[in-house]
Amino acid sequence: MRVAEFRGDGLIEIGERELPPAGAGEVLVRVLRCALCGSDLKLLQKGADWIPGHEILGRVDRPGHPLHGTRVLVYIPVFCGTCARCRAGDTHLCDNGTDLIGWNRPGGYGEAVAVPEQCLLPVPDDIPDTLAPLLLDTIGTAAHAVRLARRVVASGGRVLILGAGPIGMGAILAARALGFPDITIAEPRDGRRQAAIALGAATFVPGPSRRFDLVLESSGHPTARQTAIEQVQAHGAVVLLGENDNPWPFTENKEIRRKDFWMLRSFYFPIGDYAANLELLRANQEGYRRLVDAEVGLDQFPETFVTFSRGDLIKPMLAP
Repeated sequence: MRVAEFRGDGLIEIGERELPPAGAGEVLVRVLRCALCGSDLKLLQKGADWIPGHEILGRVDRPGHPLHGTRVLVYIPVFCGTCARCRAGDTHLCDNGTDLIGWNRPGGYGEAVAVPEQCLLPVPDDIPDTLAPLLLDTIGTAAHAVRLARRVVASGGRVLILGAGPIGMGAILAARALGFPDITIAEPRDGRRQAAIALGAATFVPGPSRRFDLVLESSGHPTARQTAIEQVQAHGAVVLLGENDNPWPFTENKEIRRKDFWMLRSFYFPIGDYAANLELLRANQEGYRRLVDAEVGLDQFPETFVTFSRGDLIKPMLAP
């Protein structure tokens, strides 16, 4: 099969590999779409000895299996289903889980992937291929962050979203659908900022006069994280969504010192959220459709990924 090989130093090559063997409790999934994700940008320079890609829509290819021929999404965390976390519904936080599909085991930037059966999410017929992968990170991760914040912040408050990448854009739609109509976006890139405004977000203007009940930090940048804890209202919540492998220093200045607030970290989503996330997509299809700004085959993938890494695309899709 053909795959995208991340060689490092900015080089992606299209290569050939054997079809992945499906082990016990696994099935082969033929990839229909795999969304590009900012979490993979570091691999452009570092390289990877596995096939990345973790926002996967495919079709089960295992004759005799109950799901043979069915379109499925691939749930990233490989979970055991029996530990205390899984029994409580927190499959994304599995006590025994070590594998993340596309992160440390082969993923979807290729023509096929082996997937544990418990990680298969059947896709209803009314959900188009082009939008289905958004149910994972763009909808699933963003909506879980808002649901988590609602445990400590009442709906209806003011929201600031830092970063208008795919998660930030998904957070605009999720926050509004989950009861937060007053949304402001902070994004340095003009194209992405304008796209966020088109979804109904206001432009962030720094200053002490307006604080926010909920701040969703989706960029992972230290400066944005500092802004988040300065701009959150007393008794508000900051939710960290953006990825960053580096230490995060911050200044405990007067904007922070005399203020009680919640600091939350949100990772992915529990598998039990899937039905609710389907309804979010159904109710906001036109908004989510605006985020998908390219669909390319493997031959165009390397150039498209570099364009995406510059911030010139929001949510391109690989269609191998």
